[in-house]
Amino acid sequence: MSILDNHITDVAGLAVGHADDAAVASGVTAILVARPNVAAVSTRGGAPGQRDTALLEPEMTVEGVDGVVLSGGSAFGLDAAGGVMAALRARGVGLSVGSAVVPIVVQAIVFDLLNGGHKDWGLHPIYWHMGLAAGDAANEAPVTRLGTVGGGYGATTANLKGGLGSASTVLSSGITVGAIAVVNAVGSAVVGEGPHFWAAPFERNGEFGGLGLPAQVAPDDLRLRMKGGAPPSTTIALVATDAVLTKAQAKRLAIMADDGLARALRPAHAPMDGDTVFAVATQRRTLDSPIGLTELGQAAADCLARAVARGIYEATALPFPGAVPAWRDRFGRRAAP
Repeated sequence: MSILDNHITDVAGLAVGHADDAAVASGVTAILVARPNVAAVSTRGGAPGQRDTALLEPEMTVEGVDGVVLSGGSAFGLDAAGGVMAALRARGVGLSVGSAVVPIVVQAIVFDLLNGGHKDWGLHPIYWHMGLAAGDAANEAPVTRLGTVGGGYGATTANLKGGLGSASTVLSSGITVGAIAVVNAVGSAVVGEGPHFWAAPFERNGEFGGLGLPAQVAPDDLRLRMKGGAPPSTTIALVATDAVLTKAQAKRLAIMADDGLARALRPAHAPMDGDTVFAVATQRRTLDSPIGLTELGQAAADCLARAVARGIYEATALPFPGAVPAWRDRFGRRAAP
């Protein structure tokens, strides 16, 4: 397998845009998806916050989507999808119903309301406007900004600043798969107190330091590490591929890709997590099934694990008293010799 720019935009037909607010310490990431496509979702977290995800189930009528939104703001952030819909509608993109155009936009949110940012926005949360800005900014250029950006701006983990990460790979068949994730996990992405990432076995080309795993994982490294009081915390993601899939196969891809969270985070899918993974197939390259789908699902899970680690590796700390440190604050730009 090979990597192109190592971002989800390596999958043709995807455009990514971000908007964030430093004072609020939150943001929105919008991924716009060209038609035709099919989409699905896997939700294993015990406390999800989502919009219009029911239509992604295999038995539902709508096959694909025009946009996927990954946002901060908890339930307030669900307004962001409306802003992305406005951006798409202005472009004439959406499902035509008579003379009406209705963009199909799905969303998941993370809880970032206690990170020190100014959340006293009065009667009108800013997320609709950030959604509009993220939708307007979306383009097919590589996702060069990672870490504290967009939906990952205010994200944290148990012991380090979280953030937005992305990764991709190309299978031997030529099929591309990529992932983008907002990492706001209740648990930890590093072994013990770090610096090694649980996702180390899947790392490519030193993308998050090239440190590998420690020589030995001590019993204390395996103890539960989580945010104090177990507040609502979530990792949300999209995996995408240019393979031709049915909607049921996209569902299987989402389920398999979701394993990437468990490879990169301890714990994952907890009672107060809203862990959610979307899957989109842009229908450009023929897939040999079911072996091809199995290989694709494995690669998607690996990509998602890598995206999680990259989101933390690239993050910068929030400038508030008591803010959790960034990985680089604690370990510098440490890399394998």
